[in-house]
Amino acid sequence: MAYRYYLLNKPYGVLSQFTREVPTHRTLADLHDFPKDVYSVGRLDCDSEGLLILTNDRRLTDRLLHPRHGHQRTYWVQVEGDPVSADLERLAAGPEIRIKGKVHQSLPVSVERILPAVPRRDPPIRVRQQIPDTWLSLTMTEGKNRQVRRMCAAVGFPVLRLMRYAIAGVTLDAVGEAAVKEVAGGWLYDTLELPRG
Repeated sequence: MAYRYYLLNKPYGVLSQFTREVPTHRTLADLHDFPKDVYSVGRLDCDSEGLLILTNDRRLTDRLLHPRHGHQRTYWVQVEGDPVSADLERLAAGPEIRIKGKVHQSLPVSVERILPAVPRRDPPIRVRQQIPDTWLSLTMTEGKNRQVRRMCAAVGFPVLRLMRYAIAGVTLDAVGEAAVKEVAGGWLYDTLELPRG
């Protein structure tokens, strides 16, 4: 089997799947003519943006999705409000969140304020003139359902916009201006710092 590897900058409003649940949903199939056996490694919510890896290499999929491997993911998050140092420390410590009705103790994350140069979202985020917003970078090894949004809300700062910037050593910069880019498997394994054998 010939393995294929793609990097994708998923836009807002696109499902991380190929199946169209209702006629108005946009899916990955609307972005590129991918081979039939290629699938997304992990997901981003419809209202999230950023880096996805797509492949038919099941070994790579297992290395990136199974919790035992714990690779880093970096998210750029625009939150409502202006968190102070104590708020960022609470977020970095890993707040308790609820997932499917159960309490989950998040693992610690790396948090820093950033000022990213990102294009405006279409549609734009809601803006409240009396409330500031702040961009944060969160680097974490967990990937629970809507975890970044739940963690930020748990410390009092709702998410306005969420972008996955990096998966291990692969960043959105590697996609460049193209929405989809096919890459070599050797380059991808090396950049992810994964063994090839």
